[in-house]
Amino acid sequence: MASSAEQQNSDRSAQVADEAAGPTPASPASPAAPTPEPEPASARSAGGGLWGSGMPRWLPRAMVLALLMVGLFQLADWAFHELIDLFVMLLVSFFLSLALEPAVDRMAARGVRRGVGTFLVFVVLAIAVGGFLTALGTLLVDQVAKIASDLPHLLDNLIAWINRTFHQELSLDELQKKLLKDSGAIESYAQSAADNVWGVSSTLIGGLFQAFTVGLFTFYFTADGPRVRRTVCSMLPPAKQAEVLRAWEIALAKTGGYLYSRALLAVASALAHWVMFALLDLPYAAAQAVWVGVMSQFVPTIGTYLAGALPVLVALTTDEPVDALWVLVFVVVYQQIENYLLHPRITAKTVDVHPAVAFGSVLAGAALLGGVGALIAIPAAATLQGFVGTYVRRYEVTDPRVDRGEQRRQRRELRREAARRLRRMVGGDSGRR
Repeated sequence: MASSAEQQNSDRSAQVADEAAGPTPASPASPAAPTPEPEPASARSAGGGLWGSGMPRWLPRAMVLALLMVGLFQLADWAFHELIDLFVMLLVSFFLSLALEPAVDRMAARGVRRGVGTFLVFVVLAIAVGGFLTALGTLLVDQVAKIASDLPHLLDNLIAWINRTFHQELSLDELQKKLLKDSGAIESYAQSAADNVWGVSSTLIGGLFQAFTVGLFTFYFTADGPRVRRTVCSMLPPAKQAEVLRAWEIALAKTGGYLYSRALLAVASALAHWVMFALLDLPYAAAQAVWVGVMSQFVPTIGTYLAGALPVLVALTTDEPVDALWVLVFVVVYQQIENYLLHPRITAKTVDVHPAVAFGSVLAGAALLGGVGALIAIPAAATLQGFVGTYVRRYEVTDPRVDRGEQRRQRRELRREAARRLRRMVGGDSGRR
């Protein structure tokens, strides 16, 4: 037993020694394990780099999609800038159709076909615009001819006034010599103006083409108004169709009501000014009255000043220049009557736009679309005001701090009422005594 225990201890000691010594080196006769050869640098860069087989599969598709999106954005931006004039003409046509469609609807309700009714409305509108431009052109030509014939007399009076006021010794002959000395500059200016005739002609032709395009789209929008609404609503679910039709009705009511109220105010203004100009015996009294009525109502912000400037200037060229003062006084007085009497009564039945809202909308429209934006800004503001009044819920304000002036007025009324009661009480006591 002792020998077996010593044998186990010796075996264990040998095993511990072998583990401490490590693995036994291979003999030269035994075959060595194959050592893997290192990969070339080119193979490593091709296999593990960004563009090798290790690139994610989604990356090429993402790059192609990004390039496609950039190209589509560039194409859409180019198309928008090229078609912006068309979009503006469509917008103007849409608002004009909103203004004309109520009249066409009334004729359609009486059995007139919408196309025929739209044509009749266009004829009436063309006659009105043509008559206005003809009367204005006749007035302008006549006044220019009158000023040209009276120009020598006016120049003599002007030179005499300059000599008296500034102690000069000017004469008409000296002015003529200076003009002849500068004839080269005048000739060069005339030559440059003649060279620009083609540019002016092309601009005029472009304006006529744009007017024809706006008229054509307006005719289609007005004549096919129900079909256009049906086409738009057919692409929407039933729940959205009711909202779109309601918004369309609001736009019709507000735009048409605003323009019709302006037309009534223009007629009233033209009649009143025609009577005044006829009493003063001004030339072309009817044409000037129409000018005042149209400009004061349909040209925002500065229309009133432009409307009154022309008859004042015409009155200055008559035999009684003092008539210009009477014209100015009448224009100012009538403007006040219109603001406080006519305008509230007429717009109460159509649509009313606050003057501050109208002025701000004109500025915004002019900044966005120029003159066209200024013309359609107020109808657009009236339509937006109708949307806000319909879809925005309002609550009653009961806090007295919202109007401090009204609060002070109520306190004054209470004090006055208390003073009146005190006086009555004192007067009653004295009477009984």
